[in-house]
Amino acid sequence: MISIDDRLSQIEEKIKDKDFLKNKGLGNEVGYYIFDYNPKDELHVRSYIAYLKEKMNKPGSLIHIVEFDLYNLVIKVLKERGYLEKCFEFEKTKGLEFTFEAIIKMLKLTSKANVIVNHIVENTLDGSVVFITGVGKCFPLVRSHNVLNNLHQVLDCAPVVMFFPGEYSGQALHLFGTIKDDNYYRAFKLVQK
Repeated sequence: MISIDDRLSQIEEKIKDKDFLKNKGLGNEVGYYIFDYNPKDELHVRSYIAYLKEKMNKPGSLIHIVEFDLYNLVIKVLKERGYLEKCFEFEKTKGLEFTFEAIIKMLKLTSKANVIVNHIVENTLDGSVVFITGVGKCFPLVRSHNVLNNLHQVLDCAPVVMFFPGEYSGQALHLFGTIKDDNYYRAFKLVQK
């Protein structure tokens, strides 16, 4: 098994590859990738992403990484819509399950009007490389397969890399290595384990 440091060090080379940047997979599919990792390496992965963004996003660089932390995005939308404090009250008075359902409904997470997906699309410029992070932090509100399935239908101007704290077999997503999410078949592993 390759160490997490060795795997992380391969990311830069992968995203600089001309085929990756053309945003086409093996069969000319849109380029969607998953970097899966042991959840215990979460802070290490976050640190590397920050380092790589700083390195790549310099003026004059040919590659621009845009990161969307799903958890931070949910909090931002709830604050902007004046809903965050209501969620705290819902949790106290109606319970966690009710609060989750209310947030999922407000964010339209199960529809084509998905607020998270639309935010990513609206804030991604052609030629960017999209990094999706915060998958574990926002579970069970935002499900990784849901984001990928909805995003795949509307975002084809930039390659997408989801950083996934768990295991991706090439079809099945196992968050934290234990929670089975729905299957997702359209993504490639960015770096093998």
